[in-house]
Amino acid sequence: MNERRPYRLPHGLSILYEDREIIAVDQPSGLLTTAAGAEREKTAYWILCEYLRKKGEKRRVAVVHRLDRDTSGVLVFGKSEAAKRTLMENWNEAVIDRRYVALAEGEIAEDEGRIDEPLGEDRGGRVIVVGHGTKDALPASTRWRVIGRGNGLTLLELTLETGRRNQIRAHLDWLGHPVAGDRKYGARTDPIRRLALHAEKLVIRHPIDDRIMDFEVPAPAEFARALRGNGPRRPPNGERRRINPSRGR
Repeated sequence: MNERRPYRLPHGLSILYEDREIIAVDQPSGLLTTAAGAEREKTAYWILCEYLRKKGEKRRVAVVHRLDRDTSGVLVFGKSEAAKRTLMENWNEAVIDRRYVALAEGEIAEDEGRIDEPLGEDRGGRVIVVGHGTKDALPASTRWRVIGRGNGLTLLELTLETGRRNQIRAHLDWLGHPVAGDRKYGARTDPIRRLALHAEKLVIRHPIDDRIMDFEVPAPAEFARALRGNGPRRPPNGERRRINPSRGR
């Protein structure tokens, strides 16, 4: 099976691409990737497992990477046992490109830059930038460029050179320009009534045949609209979807 159009599932989850080995989805803001206990039925993992069950496929998807609950965008799951094992054991090697879009507080003067600051955790478990040479610090690197400015905000495109938990949120906080709507990292504004972070593009090598798989869902229109000072609104169906189906090269 090879889905070439978004296929809508419960709670706003949409399938972008599917074959016998993997499923790529567009996860909406507010939906967990996976969870235990009472919340499990409102997760991308549970929704996809139910989707496969109803199709008669006696298998479960595997979570090979995650998005924060309030981050939207592209997410990939493994389906076959071989794909699950390959992606879970070699995720960083499988990823060729991962790109995010964020609204940052303040208007950043520079047009582009690179944050190369290691990450650790504070006593509360929050990911923060720590000094080079700090025990248990993990190397982390984020490249960014400005897409637009206005209304006291900067729209950024960010490319992850490493894939640490909360990397973008911690790095932008360290830069002094936290992601808008990110109270955990000191944001004072909430222009689109959600964490203004979106996983726009993910390019990976297919775990079985090594094809280059390119998944992309542009950020919701309200990200750019916020630069003009317009309040958030719900986009019409399809407004934010300009999907490039996964393809081999």
